[in-house]
Amino acid sequence: MGLYEEAPDGIRVRDARIGDASDVAHLLEVLGYPCNRDEAAERITVVLADPRQRLLLAEIGGHACGLAGLELRYSLARGAEQARITALVVMPECERQGVGRRLLREVESIARQAGAARIEVTTASSRDSAQSFYRGCGYSDASLHFAKLLGD
Repeated sequence: MGLYEEAPDGIRVRDARIGDASDVAHLLEVLGYPCNRDEAAERITVVLADPRQRLLLAEIGGHACGLAGLELRYSLARGAEQARITALVVMPECERQGVGRRLLREVESIARQAGAARIEVTTASSRDSAQSFYRGCGYSDASLHFAKLLGD
């Protein structure tokens, strides 16, 4: 099933557009990242302007039910192109309908077409269901992730 095609299960995946800002904002909030419509529109604009990023929106019956962000980059350590899932979320009422797996298949397909040798994703250590989901989709624990906020 390719991008823009509706699967037999009724899931359609397409690139997000500026007009999707309200849906993107809501999905990012579900993921735990507060965002309003204007902020989402700005983020979509940044992604659309960057040929190494994609933002996919999943729909069922024309209603947004999930999103996935993808970034392609060169890995100095690996000496190859690499892909990173920057966000993946499914509306709670749409979970267990194949939306997350469909989004994952689409970003993996895009990554392969771009020549990426590897794809990675991080999730909070407290998100047990997300960790189980990724493991169930063939992802394995690969590294310990550290972060530091760079404030004033």
